[in-house]
Amino acid sequence: MWDLGIKDIIDILIVAWILFYLYRSSSKNDTLVLFQGVLAVFLIWVVVSQVLQMKLLGAIMDSLISVGLIVLAILLQNDIRRFLVRLGSRRRWKSLMNIFGAKTTGQDDHLWIDALVLACRNMSQNKVGALICIEKTDSLQSYADTGEIIDAKLTTRLIEQIFYKNTPLHDGAAIVRDGRVNAAACILPVSHNARIPKELGLRHRSGLGLTELTDAVVVIVSEETGGISLASHGRFHRDLSINMLQKLLLKS
Repeated sequence: MWDLGIKDIIDILIVAWILFYLYRSSSKNDTLVLFQGVLAVFLIWVVVSQVLQMKLLGAIMDSLISVGLIVLAILLQNDIRRFLVRLGSRRRWKSLMNIFGAKTTGQDDHLWIDALVLACRNMSQNKVGALICIEKTDSLQSYADTGEIIDAKLTTRLIEQIFYKNTPLHDGAAIVRDGRVNAAACILPVSHNARIPKELGLRHRSGLGLTELTDAVVVIVSEETGGISLASHGRFHRDLSINMLQKLLLKS
């Protein structure tokens, strides 16, 4: 019988959390088969080296595991980068510290969300395409640096002006941080998810791509149909009404 102590339980929980995080990330990025293959090789290595204690095969497996870790780091570099960014995010640590302090009423959030929803309604009616990224705990500064820094209070008129057809800033994404438009005309990573419907274009693929790499929420207005979509955690909410869009933004 194994003599499990508190350290052993903590050890098991940490490993389980890491495996769950990798599984969730790989399932979003279509690398689930790769994750399952790596996990199978790891389990075989544990059985051969630790349980059966087969020295020759164990030595071969040790070498494969050492090289495999380097290959795995290359293949999963985006997932590793995202994990490290989230771990070191100042906004994440700030939100953690807020647990022990006073929480805000959220009234300011209501104001800028109302302004954003109204702008989306107007753009939808006029079939003006828009791509609006709302920063959460993961920093979007690296994407903001690809566009033009604005740093202005979010208003309905400002959003509509940014995405007005043929204006210099309309081609790209706007990034919203703490109720302010941080930047516009930003370049986003494009999702290569094969399950994205064929009728969705580059604007939708870019919005979804950002949510696959960060915890941002992205609002997309279609230029062709005027339909409003919201992307988060690598998933789409499509053909949203104005009321539903507002509810999702307030919940996110």
